[in-house]
Amino acid sequence: MKLLSFLLLAAIAAMQYPLWLGKASWLRVWQVDQEVIAARAENLQLQNRNNMLEAEVNDLKQGLEAIEERARSDLGMIKEGEILFQIVRNTQPKSTQSNPAQ
Repeated sequence: MKLLSFLLLAAIAAMQYPLWLGKASWLRVWQVDQEVIAARAENLQLQNRNNMLEAEVNDLKQGLEAIEERARSDLGMIKEGEILFQIVRNTQPKSTQSNPAQ
C-alpha cells in the first residue's frame, strides 16, 4: 500500500513538473505577460511620438508659418528689413571684493 501511494505521489509530481518548471510554466507565462505589457506601453509612447511628427510634417507641407517659425527659431533667420535684438545674460557671479589694493 505504501508503495502504491508513493508511486501515485511520484506520478502526480511528474505531471506537475511541466506546469511549474517546464517550457510553458506559470512563471514563464507571467514573464511573457509582463514583457507584452511593457511592449504595449513602449508602442503607445512611440505611436504618440509618430503622431506628433506626422502632424509636424503635415504642418510643414501645408503652411509657410511653420517653415518661417522653424527658420527663425532653429536657424536664427530674419525677414528682410527686420532688426534682430539678442539679450545676452551675464552668467558669471560678481566679485565681492570692493577694493583689490587692500
